[in-house]
Amino acid sequence: MVFEEKMILNGDPDEEEEEEEEEELVDPLETIRQKCEETEHCVHTREKLEACETRVGSRSETTEDCTEELFDFLHARDHCVAHKVFHSVK
Repeated sequence: MVFEEKMILNGDPDEEEEEEEEEELVDPLETIRQKCEETEHCVHTREKLEACETRVGSRSETTEDCTEELFDFLHARDHCVAHKVFHSVK
């Protein structure tokens, strides 16, 4: 019982080490996605998506959605990512 109380008060020492290790890991896919979003084609498709979202958001009653613009942006980004992601895979 005393050991359990100490664990509750002090915490498990292994938990702190695991948290520190997890913070150091960076997903290379996220890094590549961010870089690809900065390319000219992706910036252009993102601008179209944001313009559509602004237009749709400003209307109270509309059947329009931005699915096509979203798919165009994701396609452009993933096309860029596909060419770069396998260079960082071990």
